[in-house]
Amino acid sequence: MSTSTGGAVSGTGAPSGGTYAPAPGAAPLARMIGAQTAFETKLLLRNGEQLLLTVIIPSLLLVLFSTVDVVDTGGGKAVDFLAPGVLALAVMSTAFTGQAIATGFERRYGVLKRLAVSPLPRWALMTAKTLSVLVTEVLQVVLLTVIAFGLGWSPRGNPLAVLLLLVLGTAAFSGLGLLMAGTLKAEATLAAANLVFLLLLVGGGVIVPLDKFPDAARAVLELLPISALSGGLRDVLQHGAGVPWGGLGVLAVWAVLGLGAAGRLFRWE
Repeated sequence: MSTSTGGAVSGTGAPSGGTYAPAPGAAPLARMIGAQTAFETKLLLRNGEQLLLTVIIPSLLLVLFSTVDVVDTGGGKAVDFLAPGVLALAVMSTAFTGQAIATGFERRYGVLKRLAVSPLPRWALMTAKTLSVLVTEVLQVVLLTVIAFGLGWSPRGNPLAVLLLLVLGTAAFSGLGLLMAGTLKAEATLAAANLVFLLLLVGGGVIVPLDKFPDAARAVLELLPISALSGGLRDVLQHGAGVPWGGLGVLAVWAVLGLGAAGRLFRWE
């Protein structure tokens, strides 16, 4: 009986082409992106620090400031003012702070370097990271909405406008987070991301209305992505406004600048 290398043996002793299972080669691109998205989402949800930023802090802020008269939020129920701001904070905590810290340490430990030489293209890896952020944000929005309804929230406005704001806000913060993670050392990213989170929490119109700040400072703060997102969500959900083109425009500019800079300057090692 004759044999062949890498092929099957036919009944007559002549080699023939073999059938291998599983077939060699990379999986379809969509399947690879889906698997990486599921993996990235599990990492986000299993990380205690990420849960603190993305779920616990926004929820506590919403409950605390809605039930305790600490900050003057103007007329009406406090939760009507706070809920849109906390939704914006949830987007920032996941798309910017959480993603920047996680990606920064993945870069430091060589995880990104190894993934970059895998069959998964680099752009597909970033796509998977963005999709995992969106999945996490859906869970955040559902949880915070349930809590807000329990506190007596009465939202108004066009859901499509809210969706546009959340998507553009995610793009803007994701670009800035990836830019930070891809250019700074992991320890610097950790410190800078948390510092920016705290500063924007105070000065981004999330808890404290921007009209409490001096006019000059307010003019600058209104150009920040967190202010545009929280203000736009508040215009729609609290005041029943139409599409907040001003806020969308600010977020679009930040998204283009952040994602463009991240694409050009991101270092994989």
